Amino acid sequence: MAGPMRAAALGSRRILALASMLLFTSSLASAQSAPDTDNGRYTLSQVADGYLRLDTRTGALSTCTNKGGWTCRIVPDERAALDTEIGRLQAENRQLKEQLAQRASAKAGPEKKAAQDNAGKSIELQLPPEHARVMALFDRMWQRLVELAGMVQKKLSEKI
Repeated sequence: MAGPMRAAALGSRRILALASMLLFTSSLASAQSAPDTDNGRYTLSQVADGYLRLDTRTGALSTCTNKGGWTCRIVPDERAALDTEIGRLQAENRQLKEQLAQRASAKAGPEKKAAQDNAGKSIELQLPPEHARVMALFDRMWQRLVELAGMVQKKLSEKI
């Protein structure tokens, strides 16, 4: 009887060892299944090549792939390019407004300038007729820029 009991004990030990080994390897596999989310800072969305990681603090996007360990590469930020373009357009708008103001003051006669100097507080600029066209042009440019930003945002949200 000692022989069968001993064989049963050895068999149960083997089963226990095998079960613990399977449990350990499955925990290792699950630990390597996705990149670290750093306590909720990152939101992960599965894509074909791996994961798309959104940094909830900065808004930066990264693509994470598992090639011998997790590697995340930052996705080029189109928002920075749009901000640069907006800044350029605002500077150009400011410059054009200054040019228009200079033209208006150059066209005004010396009597009008003297009257304005005497009036002191209220200065009226008479803008040339091109002003309306320039403002319409800037309005169309701004609307197009807003549309492009909306399209980029929509495409990014679809990818997430």
